[in-house]
This record gives sequence, C-alpha cells and structure tokens, in this order.
Amino acid sequence: KLMHEMRVRIISSPAFTGAKVIAAILFERTMDGEAHGKPVATYLWKDRGVVPFLKIDKGLEAEKNGVQMMKPIDGLDELLARAVKLGIYGTKERSTINLASQDGIAAIVAQQFEVAAQVAAHGLMPILEPEVLIKSPEKAAAEKILLAEITKKLDALPSDRQVMIKVTIPEVPDLYAPLIKHPRMQRVVALSGGYPRAEACKRLAANHGMIASFSRALVDGLTRSMSDAEFDAALKAAIDEIFTASTVKT
Repeated sequence: KLMHEMRVRIISSPAFTGAKVIAAILFERTMDGEAHGKPVATYLWKDRGVVPFLKIDKGLEAEKNGVQMMKPIDGLDELLARAVKLGIYGTKERSTINLASQDGIAAIVAQQFEVAAQVAAHGLMPILEPEVLIKSPEKAAAEKILLAEITKKLDALPSDRQVMIKVTIPEVPDLYAPLIKHPRMQRVVALSGGYPRAEACKRLAANHGMIASFSRALVDGLTRSMSDAEFDAALKAAIDEIFTASTVKT
C-alpha cells in the first residue's frame, strides 16, 4: 500500500508530465490500482500525457553460460489481455548478462524475442531488456555480442513489426547506433543499471539517439517524509537532469 502511494505521488507531481516524460513502466500491482479515482494507466495517459507500459517478467533463473534467463511467465496471455483492457501500450521484460558468452547471450536474445512475439500478438509494443550488468568483467565484449545477436533477430522480423529495447549504457559510445536506425526498432532506451544519476547521465549524453529509461537513478533521494514542495523539487531536478542527458548530446 505504501509503495503504491509513493508511485502515485511520483506520477502526480507537477514535474511528471508528457513534457519531459514519454512513458512509465508499471508493476502489475500498480496497473491494477488507481490514481485519483482512475485506473493508473488511464490517469497517466489522459491526465499526464505519459504512455503506460507494464513489467511482465517474473524474475530470473540461476546463472548459466554467463547469463540469467527469465523464469517462465505463467498466465502471460491472460495478463496481456488484461493489460490491453486497462489501456496499457506495451510491456517490458528483463534478463541479465554477466559474461561475454556467445551461447548464453544468443539464448537470452532468443528468449526475449520469443516473448516479444507473444506480446505483439496482443497488439502491445514489447520492450526487450537484456541487461549487461555494469559490474561485468567482460562488459564491452558482451555488448558487442549482444549487438550482433539483436541485429540478426531484428533482420528476421516481419516488415510490419517493431520492438523497443532497453539496454545498459555501453562502454563504447554509440555502439547501438545501428539499432537506433534499424527499421524494425521503434526506440532504444537506456537503463541506469546501478550507476549514480550523475554518472548515468554523463554516459547517456555520449550516446546519440538514445534516451533514458531510468528507475533507480530517477527516484534516488525521494523519501516519503518529504513535504510536497521538497518532493516535487527533488523530482523535477532529477527529471530535468535526465531529460538533458537524453536530448543534449556530447
């Protein structure tokens, strides 16, 4: 209940509007809840101008071949049908990559695109999230393999299909530029991955065409005990900083 109240407080803040926030990814519990007497997705889209997505993954398997695959998502079709009725635009699914394992990363990408096809069948936009861990000892090499595997899967998509992808900010700036330009890609967004906000924004600003999809780096420092004025000012400062890194590139 307290977590839901905090999330509603964030999306109700004067700074949290479509002027600088394109979309919000919701937990299932948040999607099923209300904000100011309306379903959360409706409130976001109609009142705030922010497009609602839904997190659909149910956690990770144990690491194998240097990666952690998604656990099976039981009842996914039912969840997706409910999301459509509640006005959700798309979904997000996360798995993680620790090592530059060709077999492991290929398996991760295959699973991500398999789930994405199931999502697309319901008319929803899938965000694939194969997160390369920022503490990976082989981060740059893993990202290079990931780029190649994603490109192969994008090339094989039907001409009327698009996906989005959420990736760790790469070690080599603009590594994912080919994905951003790919006709099967709607948008490439960056996760903060545990970097402090200043570091995440500095790295993001070096990647042209990539915008932020930050969670931890967005809400860092926000507390329930803050007054509304303090809360709104802190959130505005975070959104402004992240928006600048997304739009003003170095």
